[in-house]
Amino acid sequence: MAEQHTLTDDEFLLDDDIFAEDDFSAPKKTNKPLKDISFFQQLPVQVSLELASAEMSLGELTRMGEGDVIALDRMVGEPLDIRVNGALLGKGEVVEVGGRYGVRLLEVEDLGLGGASD
Repeated sequence: MAEQHTLTDDEFLLDDDIFAEDDFSAPKKTNKPLKDISFFQQLPVQVSLELASAEMSLGELTRMGEGDVIALDRMVGEPLDIRVNGALLGKGEVVEVGGRYGVRLLEVEDLGLGGASD
């Protein structure tokens, strides 16, 4: 027969401050300090630029040959999507710096991280 174990208060993973004392259905608002995330600032991420895209059938693709053009969904000069690990960071434009390609940030999405300085 399996041994029964009674959980103690110390074994629960609930934060004692998340519920108001008089109402267990509503989370209690607290002014907890932000966690130090400096460790995560050193982690590498993959940054990519998405020029444009096109949707076509497999039949259309197999009929293409050298010199054929695939029409893309963006206009010349339109900003590119900048993606970090696949998630949209913002919009940018391609620039050349010292013989290398780069990207100038034109618009940055609200990532919900509290700003770059936090």
